[in-house]
Amino acid sequence: MDDKSNKVILLPVLAVLFVMIGYQYICPAGSNSCPLRTGEKLTGLSPPSDEYSSADDLYRDQELEDDYPPKFQSKFNFTERDLDRQVDFNIKGDDVIVFLHIQKTGGTTFGRHLVRNIRLEKPCDCKPGQKKCTCYRPGKEESWLFSRFSTGWSCGLHADWTELTNCVPDIMEKKEAQKNRRNFYYITLLRDPVSRYLSEWKHVQRGATWKTSLHMCDGRSPTRDELPTCYQGDDWSGVALSEFMDCPSNLANNRQVRMLADLSLVGCYNLSSMNESERSRTLLSSAKANLKNMAFYGLTEFQRKTQYLFERTFRLCFISAFTQINSTRAAAVDVAEDVRRRIEALNGLDVQLYEFAKDLFLQRYQFARQRDRHEERMRRREERRRLREQRAFLAKHRQGAEPDGAEVTTTQDYASQVACW
Repeated sequence: MDDKSNKVILLPVLAVLFVMIGYQYICPAGSNSCPLRTGEKLTGLSPPSDEYSSADDLYRDQELEDDYPPKFQSKFNFTERDLDRQVDFNIKGDDVIVFLHIQKTGGTTFGRHLVRNIRLEKPCDCKPGQKKCTCYRPGKEESWLFSRFSTGWSCGLHADWTELTNCVPDIMEKKEAQKNRRNFYYITLLRDPVSRYLSEWKHVQRGATWKTSLHMCDGRSPTRDELPTCYQGDDWSGVALSEFMDCPSNLANNRQVRMLADLSLVGCYNLSSMNESERSRTLLSSAKANLKNMAFYGLTEFQRKTQYLFERTFRLCFISAFTQINSTRAAAVDVAEDVRRRIEALNGLDVQLYEFAKDLFLQRYQFARQRDRHEERMRRREERRRLREQRAFLAKHRQGAEPDGAEVTTTQDYASQVACW
């Protein structure tokens, strides 16, 4: 009876020991890649950097695919250099991110992400009740970010590409005593032209004017004849959509192209410097080139991809995920088809720019995802090779111990053998 009881007890003990030994083979001590460890999940993505990596901060594959346009077919051919947008951003050095904020593209939300939602060694200091945050580099009282919520409108309200590229270097030199050669990384957001136009109309209808914008170009602001106002009085509150569209000098028309192009190429706001068709071609070509050469740009309609590409471009990690909000004021506006076509005609350059930008953006996303998957496969292949070497070493170690007549204890900890090796 006692022998039977001993056998009943011995069998479970041997089974447990067998499972423990097998687990040590599959998940060596100190390994961070074991899929069987509790609390760990494979994400299929390489972390932005060791300093900022956390499983909770990275996306799952499905989350990124949810907002992917079905059957995307690229219309433009881009080089690998155009698609591979990783920059060597050194926040501890002299590099500066410059955010070009185009009206009604979601730039306010993105700007807050930059100052409040990035995991940094030295986070931005955002005091309650203050619009601006102090974003200093670690160990230095120098700003690494030039934006509305860090440096304010230092180059003018909603300064465009022409203004920023001529203003930012001088402003940074004045603000900081130490004069070093800086790398300026320009970033921006774009939005579907019709939605952006409707959103601007609703904003102006509520009283927004942006009339304090400087519109500096070639050292001066435009004259009243070059840039006449669309309304009398302090603002354009209550303006109807038809009236908004009827104003020929309305800066809402093709705003994204105008704010991204080098306006000095077309005589700034002097419309008599060249004919309209030539001016349009030059503006669109300049806007496309400047956008393509920026360190990064995102699209309002693809929030999670925007976050994904920003993190992989700058090797910075956001604390919480971006949220896609489609219930905007522009989405709530029900416009007839003929009105929509007229808005598209008024924003014909923006429509072409957005088509170009969306194509390049999605190709960059595809390129980055394929690169991440390749790096993940290589990492797993290296881990499997290392595991085979460890198993071969263990087998050789056991064989070397057998001639002495001593059996290798099966309960010996596998980690200690690796440490001995």
